[in-house]
Amino acid sequence: MSYQHIDSFFRHNDGVNSAAEAHGLATGMLCVNGQTPSSAWIKQLSGEEAQIGGDQARLLVSLFEETQASLESDDYDFEPFLPDEDDVSLSEQIIALSEWCQGFLFGFGALYQAGEQSDQAKEILRDIAEFTKLDPDAAGEEDEVAFMEVSEYLRTAVLLLRAEFGSKGRARIH
Repeated sequence: MSYQHIDSFFRHNDGVNSAAEAHGLATGMLCVNGQTPSSAWIKQLSGEEAQIGGDQARLLVSLFEETQASLESDDYDFEPFLPDEDDVSLSEQIIALSEWCQGFLFGFGALYQAGEQSDQAKEILRDIAEFTKLDPDAAGEEDEVAFMEVSEYLRTAVLLLRAEFGSKGRARIH
């Protein structure tokens, strides 16, 4: 599934800013409740009044289901949906990662009902909030390495949050 293809859909519609933000939203929702239906995610993306149909709906449902499967996989193959480094600059990758984190926090917050959180979960959520503020004016090998480290941290952090919250049944689905 091409990031650019899905991203162009979001760039031409109101609502979320990018495919990264949309994927973050789905991931946040699924971390809280792995049984969240794709329709709840699409409703969050487009609002009550918007209708998404045909090929666009199938594409979105496919992205959602792939995300759901990767979070549930015993192979730990989840990856944030970000543009490929061969397709965009490091600055654009950082912006997408920041948007992904914004979407994740919104999706997580949309379904999470307050309750016990481990210190580790609190720290992870604080870190993800900090990643929304990353400086996109990065260049050079050091910044590329730092971006890769943040991306890997996110991948692992999401799986830890999913393990902590995904099965506790504290979610509400709108």
